Amino acid sequence: MKKTQEDPDMLDEYDVSKGVQGKYAQRYAEGTNVVVIDPDVAEFFPDHDSVNQALRSLAEIIRKQKRSA
Repeated sequence: MKKTQEDPDMLDEYDVSKGVQGKYAQRYAEGTNVVVIDPDVAEFFPDHDSVNQALRSLAEIIRKQKRSA
């Protein structure tokens, strides 16, 4: 692969020729929340879906408690 610009950090092995500029730009513009959880908590959640399910369950419990108070 031939480099278009000389960049000391860009190795010859890097191939970005099939990259798409702005691929995630719209999603980023709409807003993104990234939350980093501690490793001891992360071991209980294998993926983002399980985290979302747990948080939705917790949110429902909080809503029910607020209604009854």
